[in-house]
Amino acid sequence: MNTPKTDNSARPAFGAVLADHMAVAAYGAGAWSPFDVRPTEAIPLHPGAHVLHYASTCFEGFKAYRGPDGRVNVFRMDRHIERLRRSARALALPVPATEQLDQMIRALIDRVRESVPQAPGALYLRPLLFGTMAAIGGAATPPMEAMLVVIASPVWDYFAGGAKPLRIFVDDEHQRTAPHLGEVKAGANYAAAIQQTVRAREQHRADQVLFCPQGQVQETGAANFLLIRDKHLLTRSLDSSFLHGVTRDSLLTLARDEGWRVEERGFDVTEMLAWARAGEAALAGTAAVLAGVGTLIHRGVEHPVGDGVVGPITQALRTQLVDIQQGRTADRFGWLTQV
Repeated sequence: MNTPKTDNSARPAFGAVLADHMAVAAYGAGAWSPFDVRPTEAIPLHPGAHVLHYASTCFEGFKAYRGPDGRVNVFRMDRHIERLRRSARALALPVPATEQLDQMIRALIDRVRESVPQAPGALYLRPLLFGTMAAIGGAATPPMEAMLVVIASPVWDYFAGGAKPLRIFVDDEHQRTAPHLGEVKAGANYAAAIQQTVRAREQHRADQVLFCPQGQVQETGAANFLLIRDKHLLTRSLDSSFLHGVTRDSLLTLARDEGWRVEERGFDVTEMLAWARAGEAALAGTAAVLAGVGTLIHRGVEHPVGDGVVGPITQALRTQLVDIQQGRTADRFGWLTQV
């Protein structure tokens, strides 16, 4: 792999370039094989593989950062490992042990260490678990064979153009995914949101869709949604219908630590639009970190969020989190794992 440049020239799109090695383990006969780190290459897959027919797959996404001292730290690796295990259980996939995932991630980072960019870049890590059992009659049968792969990608900004105010289409009819699987990081959940996102992009120049079934604010196709104003943060309370974001949890922890009023409760589109007149809104996720919303598009009407730019409170909160991730300020919450 040609490691992307760390200056401002010709950076690839988020996730477009993979590191030259990956970690791989297989499950069969009731046990996981020892993993190996091998060159990143195509994986042979039987056309009858369970994942191709019944979407038996889940994944995680998190980042490793190169600090000012040159050391590499992974942000909240333990939380992401546990969430992958929860996703596997929810999809009736073989559940890898915490220790196995930890070792695979560490071994891969060690092999591709030179690919970890300097700040503001990061190494995005993507563990992927999927059913490989070849049995097209297995619609009601969990796969007895599976593969676990960890790949990595040097990344920079998630949204093209960097820190610009996002345009968000508010969909108050559709739900992003099945309510009981919203908290699972399943591949099918993301596929289910693509059509709505493409339509919103074509019709409204929207960057993302905010799903608000029955008018109740939920999440976008790729991130949690937050409302922000002076020392006050509002976001939907956790339930099974949407993803329990690690970045979301980190931002709420930071806000509470700073003495903010943090509300986790249900709220509807009407309240959101009222808040947006003088407040701020943002998307929170591993890839985007915290991305400011400039416009909410609801039923053909564009509603500016505040002044229509990325708000100063959003910027300040994002900076606090990024400074911890990149090792510029003390990790007072114990979120970084040195590898």
